[in-house]
Amino acid sequence: MRAFTLFAILLLNACGFTPIYADKQNTSVQGNLDQIEIAIIPDRSGQFLRNELIDRFYKGGYPSSPAYRLDVNDLRETIFDFDITQESEATRQQIRLTSTMDLIDLKTGQSVLKRSIVAVTSNNILESEFATRITEQSAREAALNDMARQIERQLSLYFTSL
Repeated sequence: MRAFTLFAILLLNACGFTPIYADKQNTSVQGNLDQIEIAIIPDRSGQFLRNELIDRFYKGGYPSSPAYRLDVNDLRETIFDFDITQESEATRQQIRLTSTMDLIDLKTGQSVLKRSIVAVTSNNILESEFATRITEQSAREAALNDMARQIERQLSLYFTSL
């Protein structure tokens, strides 16, 4: 068993596997994320997404002199009703959030990374309007959490490739 484990470790090392968050030339991905200013994102969903990104990026506090600015633009929400009953009433709905992220190098003013971000979730439509609103809000927050995770991953991959 030990020989197999040693072989697996050597095999991973030989294929060029490196952890994303490992130190690389005395800089880490988290250190780069700490240097990103997150621009204001309009609307309530935008505020929630920005707060999620702040929680993920700023482990040591807000950057005093950021090197990059992250713009999240065109945060759009589309709701589709589906699972229609014989009485033509929907029992489920799908929430689709789309946006674009743009990482700007503040020294040059140039965009260094631009990506589209999509998150999809669904929830039940219940008899109680209040309960439906709560499940819809919970589904929306789950989609925004997913968007924050996708943005963090895209930025981490970008900084790893530098």
